[in-house]
Amino acid sequence: MNDSALKNDPMVPRLTRIKSRHEEINNTWTLELGDESASPLPGQFYMLYVMNVGEIPISVSGIPKQGRFLNTVRGVGSISNAITKLKKGDTVGLRGPFGNAWPLDVGRKKDVVVMAGGLGLAPLRPLVHYFIHNPSACRSLTILYGARGPEDILFKNELESWRKFPHTRVEFTVDHATYNWRGNVGVVTKLLKPGQFKPKKTVAYICGPEVMMKFCAQQLLEQGINKDSIYLSMERNMKCAIGYCGHCQFGQDFICKDGPIFAYDHIESRLNIREL
Repeated sequence: MNDSALKNDPMVPRLTRIKSRHEEINNTWTLELGDESASPLPGQFYMLYVMNVGEIPISVSGIPKQGRFLNTVRGVGSISNAITKLKKGDTVGLRGPFGNAWPLDVGRKKDVVVMAGGLGLAPLRPLVHYFIHNPSACRSLTILYGARGPEDILFKNELESWRKFPHTRVEFTVDHATYNWRGNVGVVTKLLKPGQFKPKKTVAYICGPEVMMKFCAQQLLEQGINKDSIYLSMERNMKCAIGYCGHCQFGQDFICKDGPIFAYDHIESRLNIREL
C-alpha cells in the first residue's frame, strides 16, 4: 500500500504530540492534542492509540481553538492507564473524529437542560461551552451533575464558574458525602425540580452510565418533555470506529456510525433490554 493510501485509510492512526496535560481528579487527566486535518464537533470522539498497548475511544472534552482539542481520560484499564501516563511532548496515535455531534441548533429559543454523571460530563463540556459563549443559542441553561463523592467531582472549579453566566443554573450532587460536604446528596435526578423550565419548550442532553441516563430520561418525560427533545450519548466499546467489527452494535444501530448521539425516542425500547 502506498503512502497516499495509508494516509487516507481510516484504520491507520496518524501521530500527534501531547501539547499539555492536566490532572483533573485522581487518575483522571485532560490531554490537549493537535489535529490539523480535522476539526471535531461537540459530541464526537477519537480513537487514541498507544504503541504496543492498544487503542480506545475517547470523546472530545473541549475544543480550545482550531486544530486543537481536549480528551479527558480516566485510567481504569491497561490502555487508559497507558494514556494517562503519557507526558507533554510524547506521541500518541490518533484516528477520527468519528460519530455524530450534539444537535446544538435545536436549543435555540428553548430551555436547555444538561444532565451528566461521573466522567459523562466530559463529552458534554464542549456543548456547555457553546451555549455559554453563545447566549442567543438558548433561552436558559440548566446544568445538573452527579458524582460518587466530593473528591470525584470533575471540572469542579469550572462548574462553579459557569454559575456566573446569565440565565445559567448549575447544581451538583454526590452519592456519598464526606464529613465536610455541605452540598446536595443523592442521585442527579433529585436535582430536577418542577417549574424550572417549560417542558414543551425544553431540550435535554444526557451523558453518563446507561442506567443513570435511563432514569434521567424517565424523570424528564414525567415532567412533560417530549421524547424527541431528549438526547443521549451512548458511548460503548468500540474497536474499529467505522462499523466493521460490530463491537458497538446496539440493536439495528452501530454506535460509532449512527451515534454516539441518539434521540431518546429512537432508542427507548432498547434501553430496557438487559445486556443488549
